[in-house]
Amino acid sequence: MTSDGGAGAPGIPGAPGGTPVRHRSWAEVRWRQFRRAPRPVVRAVLSSLVVAVALAVLYVAYDVALARGVRPPGGDLRFLALTLYALVVLVAGSVVTWLVVPQPTGSGTVRRRSGWSAALGFFAAVPIAWLVMVVAIQVVRPLLG
Repeated sequence: MTSDGGAGAPGIPGAPGGTPVRHRSWAEVRWRQFRRAPRPVVRAVLSSLVVAVALAVLYVAYDVALARGVRPPGGDLRFLALTLYALVVLVAGSVVTWLVVPQPTGSGTVRRRSGWSAALGFFAAVPIAWLVMVVAIQVVRPLLG
């Protein structure tokens, strides 16, 4: 028994009687979480980001072409393009996350997927789609004239 009444394990951080735990600041904790994000989640988020950026580049090119006087068949379809952009990013985020983020199982040999994985991808894709399009329209587009 140690002097604090616990069974203490010297040298084990956080154990009674062991080395005291160093408290990290909020920024240190978030930076560590950012650096050590789980690979499947990183892949799911990056897949949504890649799809969103690729489609945003196409949208900005279409918008620039319209501003320079190109008259495509069907007229100005920017609203339809934005709608399709959002749908494709959300569906791609859901499907890719469903594929790469299986539910954890106890055995480690069985990989299960459910609608929850797809829901995770959907809700991760919403802010990605929004932020990428905001940057495309509010930052990149004005730079192109």
